[in-house]
Amino acid sequence: MSGDVVAGPDGKLRCPWGVSTEDYVAYHDTEWGKPVRGDDALYERLCLEAFQSGLSWITILRRREGFRKAFAGFRIVDVAAFTEDDRERLLADPGIIRNRAKIDATLANARVLAGWQAGELDALIWSYAPDPTTRPVPRSGAEIPAVTPESTALAKELKKRGIRFVGPTTAYALMQACGLVDDHLAQCSARSKPPH
Repeated sequence: MSGDVVAGPDGKLRCPWGVSTEDYVAYHDTEWGKPVRGDDALYERLCLEAFQSGLSWITILRRREGFRKAFAGFRIVDVAAFTEDDRERLLADPGIIRNRAKIDATLANARVLAGWQAGELDALIWSYAPDPTTRPVPRSGAEIPAVTPESTALAKELKKRGIRFVGPTTAYALMQACGLVDDHLAQCSARSKPPH
């Protein structure tokens, strides 16, 4: 993500990555940077960010429905109950990324999270959201970090609690995607406008 805002096909100014494909336009405008709440919804994003590691986000975005079908809608309690047969099914599923380590982490994380209290994952992740008034508004992609002290601390806490396949960069991507931070560029039409 670099450079200044770019006009999309409809003339709206967007972050440069947000106009590169039709899939990205919709994701950029309606999802990225919007608050995501709820344990299952955040578990899904955590899993998808882990699957994205080393790949382009568009690869995951275009398979998202396949992932949802394969992983029981990312309902923690359901994925936690997956068996070895389910694991073998996932490893053979062409609708997802068939990476053994990432699949195993997704299953293991569901088993860990199934033992948490309702709302605990949501509360933990959102407790690392930085105060928006302390963050400069990025004017170009070069001003957007890949890692922050908050994402480093979040990744460390998740790992301490047994969550696998989440490092500081993945944690920051999660924070961006789920609205804990607003990294839309200053002139981007999708940027949250401060209340007057």
